[in-house]
Parts: sequence; structure tokens; C-alpha cells
Amino acid sequence: MEVIKILDRPACQSFYEVAGRLLFIESIDLRLGNLIERLFAGWQLTPVAFPARSPDIRIQFFCDGPLPGIPHGLNRFEIAGGGHCYTDGADYYLALGKALVRVQTGSAAVWAGELPGPKDPVLARATSFAACAALRRFGLYELHAAGMINPDSERGVLIIGPSGSGKSTLALQLAKAGWPYLSDDELLLSLVDGGVEARGFRSFFAVKDEASPNYKTCFEPDSALGSERRLSALPGVLLFTSLSGEEVTRLDRLTQTETMARLLRACPWATYDTAIAAPNLQLLSKLARQTSAFDLCAGTDLLRSGFALDLLLDLD
Repeated sequence: MEVIKILDRPACQSFYEVAGRLLFIESIDLRLGNLIERLFAGWQLTPVAFPARSPDIRIQFFCDGPLPGIPHGLNRFEIAGGGHCYTDGADYYLALGKALVRVQTGSAAVWAGELPGPKDPVLARATSFAACAALRRFGLYELHAAGMINPDSERGVLIIGPSGSGKSTLALQLAKAGWPYLSDDELLLSLVDGGVEARGFRSFFAVKDEASPNYKTCFEPDSALGSERRLSALPGVLLFTSLSGEEVTRLDRLTQTETMARLLRACPWATYDTAIAAPNLQLLSKLARQTSAFDLCAGTDLLRSGFALDLLLDLD
């Protein structure tokens, strides 16, 4: 298999740290590098000016050139949201429209095709895939969920569900009520001292604009609402959200078996990415045992001021 070539004359180089893992980001094109820096600014990563050690992960970005070929004989499957994955069980390629991502242990590369625009969703998706795939190989596993912290118990409440299931709306209500937060959409899970720890990955909230339902308003809750951002928390409650369309919200407790089944649906890369499947599944199993879990079928009453707080305050 072809080895990723180190860029001869990178126009942009930057380092970031998250949970003790050091990332090295480089691009041969200055304009593309600026776009990547904007994307990384929306994640809870700490810029490092002069790292004292070699990076754990290197991610390279290319544009304005042909995409590399995908080797023959790899297993191929479709991925959620569109696109295809090609893998031999260790390394893999993700074909996402005009973009291609290649992941190997300790490194990843993203080819964007032509230079994308500043709000290109394909570039954002490809960058997220590359970063998360690389972090998985160092024990940080992504979860599409909001993370809030019960101020009484100091335990995390993870709100898990697909886009449009009410995660951000529920998280926003709790943030307004004074609950500290991790993220409204994306978390990183890791094993710490034998338990599962969650930390925020995306730094801003994105909530549907009532005046323009097709658009989302993005803001930082700590500056906009005075909410407290926390780096991490130990989860105590899992809420799997869906919209019922009914007037009354329903909350149903789940068994550990039911919880694990829902976590697997929420974390498809725990089985897709076979190189890290065993430790990822072990982490999800610990999370299911560590928490109390519920199906939350959200009704219209959930939008009532103070309702979410009353519903969730005593779940721990």
C-alpha cells in the first residue's frame, strides 16, 4: 500500500492538543490551510505553539490536484450520510464526493479536489472523519451526542440521537437553567481510571432558527449565556432522544442490553473500523454499565420553559 508522503514545502503547519494527544496539521496550500484552521477553531482543541515532543497524529491536506487511486481488492461499504469506505481491516479510504480521506495508524490525509469554499460541507465532513479516525487509534472515540452536567451530582448527562432529534434544543434549555456543558453535538469518549470519561469536541452550539427553519444559529454558550464550559465529566445518565410528535414527553428506562444496542447504532464506527473495534466495543460496554439509560420520546411539552429541568434533575 502506498505510504503517505511528507509534504516538501507545507504552506501551513500547526499543532493541537486534546486529552494528551498531540496533532500535527499541515497543508501545502495557504488558502486551504486557512480553511482548515477555521474548522479546527470550532473544536475544543488547544493550539500548541512549540511542542516539546513528536506528534502522535499527523494529518495532511491537499487540493488542486488529482485524487490518488484506491487500491483494488479492498472491502467496500456505504457509510451513513453518503459516501463509501474501502478498507483492508487496518487502513482505509473514505470517498466523500469530491474529497478522499486516507487513514493509517498515526496519520491521515485529506484530498479536497479543487479548492473548496469557506462553508463547503464536504471539506468539513472529510476533516472531521480524518481527525476522529486518527483519534480513535489513540483511545478517543467520537459519539454524536450533547453533553451536559447535572450541577447537583456533577455527573454527565449524554443526550444521544441523530440530527433533528432535539439534542441541541434540550441542551440549550439546560444551559439556560445553569447546567455546565461539554458540547451540544459531538463528544469524545475515553477510558480514565477504569471508567468512561466524556469530553466536548465541538465547541459551539448550533440551534435551529425559528424564523428560518433551514438554518441554524451558532454561538458559544459561555459568552452568549454565561454558561460554564467543562473539559470533561463522568457520564451518569444516557438519554436516547427522538421526536414523538405527541403532546406529552415519554421517558422509558432501558436495560443494559437495550442500552448497548442503542449505543452500537449511535456509534457505527465501533464495528466499521475493525482496527479499533475491540477497544471501542469494550468502552461502550463500560459506558452501558456505568450509566442509567432512558429512551426520551420528546413531545411538544418539552419546549415549555423549565420542563426539561424538572424532567431530568432527579434522574441521577
